[in-house]
Amino acid sequence: MAATDPAPFHVGLTPERVVDAAVELTRETHLMSWSIRDLAARLGIAASGIYHHVGGKDLLCRAVVERMLERIALPDPRLPWQEWFRVLLYSAGPTASEYPGTAKWMLMHGPTLPAVLPVLEAGMSRLGDAGFGERAAFAYAALLNNAMLSVSMGDDRLQHEEDGPRDHATMMAEFRQMATASDHVRAMGQEFIGRFAQGGQAAARMRWEYYRFVVDTTIAGLDATLSASGAVTRPGADRR
Repeated sequence: MAATDPAPFHVGLTPERVVDAAVELTRETHLMSWSIRDLAARLGIAASGIYHHVGGKDLLCRAVVERMLERIALPDPRLPWQEWFRVLLYSAGPTASEYPGTAKWMLMHGPTLPAVLPVLEAGMSRLGDAGFGERAAFAYAALLNNAMLSVSMGDDRLQHEEDGPRDHATMMAEFRQMATASDHVRAMGQEFIGRFAQGGQAAARMRWEYYRFVVDTTIAGLDATLSASGAVTRPGADRR
């Protein structure tokens, strides 16, 4: 190929195809696990082709997170704020988990993507109408951060699930050796931590049961705080 050739990289490769491959790698592994070299190998090109078409890992991570966010639909604006966020987060958590590592990326970088703006605008509007006032940003951050932190922990745990059987056996043996532990602590070890350590379907069921608990208790806590402050929702605010 001549040095003056205007297309010195892989013929037919587009930024969209590069991002498609990055999304596939993320779904198979974890956003933070693959490298530019891994992505180039998946596409059958030199790493320089990735930088030419899209850029470095930071830009690719943003693109993968944007793809994930595009799948999250806004709830019905007529819902009360509590139910609006419950519907949003019950959907957002499992969606983010399909792209392991995207929840952690959002925790680290915040709402810096254009794809986040519709959710951010709608959520802040719901909280403002509910009467949170100057605390609306705190309420929004608590809701999203608690939910995404739970997803992120689950993503990281899945990276080590192959150690599950060994870790589970060790953990259960350690709980049995805690002679002074109460029945409540032993029950926690067996029924809660134990199921996470087992991996597989048992861990998956516990993961989403715990996730919904986190979402529900965050909403309930914010609702209680709002009630205690004496804030009153403006008439018709939840009936657009």
